[in-house]
Amino acid sequence: SWVGARPELRAIGYDSKGIAAHLGLLRRFIKVGAVDLLVAELGLYGVRSDLEGLGIARSIHVMSPVLHELGVPFGFGTVRHALRNHLERFGRHGLMTVVSGVCVRSTHPQVHLHLSATRVEDVLVVVMP
Repeated sequence: SWVGARPELRAIGYDSKGIAAHLGLLRRFIKVGAVDLLVAELGLYGVRSDLEGLGIARSIHVMSPVLHELGVPFGFGTVRHALRNHLERFGRHGLMTVVSGVCVRSTHPQVHLHLSATRVEDVLVVVMP
């Protein structure tokens, strides 16, 4: 869903070695039931490999005030099931909720002619209040 996307905001953390972590935010409309809802999609998340496991990812909480400023009800992202344990650690601190059993339907841009224009995925949905 981030192919060709231009994030409205990027959070980039630096240390003496360069970029330590990054996260992008893009407002999008999603359909929740029958309602179109403007939310903040969080993505392009990464932590430099030598910093993995040190808790730097908890810095995602810096996005909370930004969500309020943008006037969106919540931020969300989708991740593969292999990241469940990683993300549920953040949920213990009240930073986010991990929801499973949600079918997400999204569209591919027409740049991949060998792929269907619409896809349905079984992913974990991460919701950040």
